[in-house]
Amino acid sequence: MSTPLLETRDLKKYFKTPAGMLHAVDGVSLTIGEGETLGVVGESGCGKSTLGRTVLRLLEPTAGQVLYRGEDITTFDKRRMFAARQEMQMIFQDPYASLNPRLSVSEIIAEPLIVGKLCRNAHEMNERIGGLMETVGLAPRFAHSYPHELDGGRRQRIGIARALATNPRFIVCDEPVSALDVSIQAQILNLLMDLQEDKGLSYMFITHDLSVVKHISSHIAVMYLGQCVEYAGTKELFANPLHPYTRALLAAIPVIDITRRGKRIETIQGEVTSPIEPAPGCRFAPRCAYATEACRQEQRLCQVSEGHWVACCRAAGEEA
Repeated sequence: MSTPLLETRDLKKYFKTPAGMLHAVDGVSLTIGEGETLGVVGESGCGKSTLGRTVLRLLEPTAGQVLYRGEDITTFDKRRMFAARQEMQMIFQDPYASLNPRLSVSEIIAEPLIVGKLCRNAHEMNERIGGLMETVGLAPRFAHSYPHELDGGRRQRIGIARALATNPRFIVCDEPVSALDVSIQAQILNLLMDLQEDKGLSYMFITHDLSVVKHISSHIAVMYLGQCVEYAGTKELFANPLHPYTRALLAAIPVIDITRRGKRIETIQGEVTSPIEPAPGCRFAPRCAYATEACRQEQRLCQVSEGHWVACCRAAGEEA
């Protein structure tokens, strides 16, 4: 079996609060292969974005490993991490807040080229900026425009061009289309998929929209309160969801079907457990209709079929 491009092993990120340690990411182990897209889904506050930032060491992990091309980047010094970051980039959720309003489009795209010393002279810099703008579908006339003069879709294209400037192999896409209109979302998703095909990119695609993640991902990880509760190939997950939380998420997807008019939509009951010093056991148990005494024990991801993992004693027992 080939070495994954990126792998996390028992990755943890805790934040200190007056009430105790907040377990934002708690023991997540995932793999992403060359040219693959891993979709990370879950409710707001489940730790998706924190996971993405911790993988890139924008946040320092509390414990665990992040292996990039077989090397643990959590042990890298500043010099080695600087070199690694040229191959690992991020596209942020808000295409306005993530851009410097004082810089023009060309200046924003030029920043990583200048910092990384990737161009020998001004002519090469301008050629590179023009090529990146063309790649992401930005007309040359916008080169001297400022972010506030452009719409959300074009702003996000600037963010994508900036991420591509260093010729990365891996990109964390942190809800890159959630702030955009539906029609623009489709354009940006198609752009990301085309770039992946042309350049062989690997993505960690963070979103709460299951219809989006189904469209773009090869594998999906479902997160709940800092933990990965189910991991499988996209087709397998949608065809055979095992964890009660995954089933609830899929049941919440709107369906255009008049025959379902009047049918009751099942909702998740109960309150979300506090992520501060959580008790052992399944964190979804207080909201789960199938919870038993066994759920109070620690739940770990178990492989129930080829490539399908679930952290639920009931689901694992049924499959076994």
